[in-house]
Amino acid sequence: MASHNVSKRRKAKDPIKTFKRLLSFIFVRYKLLLPIVFIGIMLSTGARLGMSVFLEVLIDEYITPLVGVSDPDFSSLISALFIMGGIFLAGVIGTLTFNLLMVSISQGTLRELRDSMFSHMQKLPLSYFDSNTHGNLMSRYTNDTDTLRQFITQGLPQMAVSIVTIVGVFTTMLILSPHLTLVAILTVIINLVVVRKVVGLSGKNFSRQQETLGKTNGYVEEMISGQKVVKVFCHEEEAKAKFDELNDKLCQHSTDAHRYANILMPIMINFSHIQYVLIAITGGILYINGIGALTLGTIAAFLQLSRTLAMPIAQISQQLQSIVKALAGAERIFDLLDQEVEADKGSVTLVNAKYEDDKLVETEERTGILAWKQPQPDGSFNYTELKGDIRLNNIDFSYDGETPVLHNVSVHAKPGQKIALVGATGAGKTTISNLINRFYDLDDGKIRYDGININDIKKADLRRSLGVVLQDTSLFTGTVKENIRFGKLDATDEEIYEAARRSQADSFISMLPDGYETILSEESSNLSQGQRQLLSITRAQLTDAPVMILDEATSSIDSRTEAIVQRGMDELMKGRTVFVIAHRLSTIRNSDKILVLDQGRIIESGNHKELVANKGAYYQLYKGSSNSFDEANFDEADAL
Repeated sequence: MASHNVSKRRKAKDPIKTFKRLLSFIFVRYKLLLPIVFIGIMLSTGARLGMSVFLEVLIDEYITPLVGVSDPDFSSLISALFIMGGIFLAGVIGTLTFNLLMVSISQGTLRELRDSMFSHMQKLPLSYFDSNTHGNLMSRYTNDTDTLRQFITQGLPQMAVSIVTIVGVFTTMLILSPHLTLVAILTVIINLVVVRKVVGLSGKNFSRQQETLGKTNGYVEEMISGQKVVKVFCHEEEAKAKFDELNDKLCQHSTDAHRYANILMPIMINFSHIQYVLIAITGGILYINGIGALTLGTIAAFLQLSRTLAMPIAQISQQLQSIVKALAGAERIFDLLDQEVEADKGSVTLVNAKYEDDKLVETEERTGILAWKQPQPDGSFNYTELKGDIRLNNIDFSYDGETPVLHNVSVHAKPGQKIALVGATGAGKTTISNLINRFYDLDDGKIRYDGININDIKKADLRRSLGVVLQDTSLFTGTVKENIRFGKLDATDEEIYEAARRSQADSFISMLPDGYETILSEESSNLSQGQRQLLSITRAQLTDAPVMILDEATSSIDSRTEAIVQRGMDELMKGRTVFVIAHRLSTIRNSDKILVLDQGRIIESGNHKELVANKGAYYQLYKGSSNSFDEANFDEADAL
């Protein structure tokens, strides 16, 4: 089974592994800031513990000695209060420092994740996008990254503070009173058992929530882009019913997740009250009976520490909601980053070349001659001029590894030849163009470009040698000039104007409000479908590629506009190898070779006159009387 047929299986979820990976992602990028954050956390936590411990000293050494004194001296007490103020101020500075730094770290981490996702996404094969809706992918850039923002900004530093606080409090408690510490540990253990159960139920539902949210966004995106079709076929009620179904699932999973998450804090608060009462009662009994050498200051400090202990445990429980949401989002983000990139083991590159003493050599300047640079075992290079000779030798292909789309297809397109592909919808015409571009890899057979196996050519260089015009035009927000330059980023303005004149697009562009500087609106709604296609053709012309693939390039253009476009295309196709997939007979009539495909096989081959004379499948298409092919592949006017 070919590699393109199998999408990478989703690994079993491992929250701990995901958490470690997320932390590693952060630590690697912020090695300098994180130590400062840790110092701030330690300063903040140390101040809180210092305040609790100092309470014992304040009561036993400064307040108790003044009780009953007729003329008390408050100077030492005032000095002690200033010390407490200093401790408090240090805590404020530490808290402010690490919170401000965590904002920068969280936003920087999200920027890095989005950059990594987008960069990685550009390297993924088309099969990945075929199996994932656009809305679901967008959800990873928005909802999933937002859950991480909340976790990194609030949850992560709060966890660190809480852990340090818990360790410090327990240590201090043991020093003050081992007996009372046992009471505190007992209540904490019971608390943690309950919390663990609730968090497990909440985490499971948060994962379901994020997945369902991605599916819901994907469906909404589909409905928005296909709103015209929905209205034309009166599909509004069915679309709403489907959305309601997805929305109900999202509501249910979110409700379950937040139901369990929201009961954590009440549980923690009530446990802290129970702990406080138990410690007070136990401490009072021990003090009265003279056990453990307790003082009133010790008991007061211990009660304060029990409050301090309850707070970080409660905060961890509260943050568990954001943690499980963040891990669910991180799981989906890392799932995207773990997808296998488009395989490219090619070593042959495309370079500028020139002839010196009848020998082809590489050059930095643009000479109008391109050559394939082939590395040799001895470290030298062979150069083959780019001519546009393409051979498909006995190729087999299937998208899923089971259902054949092409079988034993062989085609030889000589430089300058125009090859037309006709046949029913699903016969494999567009698949051939996809394979030449190496959007997918073959199951069997070979495709050779100027005698070189295209698997040996780097994909970027291969695609740079091909000009493609698709049936579905893709224009982007920006000026008309920027959209045309998409085909050749270093093109000069004059090259853009020349390409537009050759494609006959210059006339309508000149009539736009700002000409070539006109900003195209979202989805280019300020252009007609024909104008959009003309810009797409202009973009392909700008590449000046020796091989052109025109996949239903004029399908969205009316007959009058097509006549204009055809003149530009005829000029473009001179001296180039051209593969044409078209539904209009006028587009393919003058092809050097016409290939008739049926169920992934070539059943006829020849030029127009030869195929009509044979009175086979092409002839039946020509006359428009065959039921074996989709008659929409030819205009009735052309056929008659």
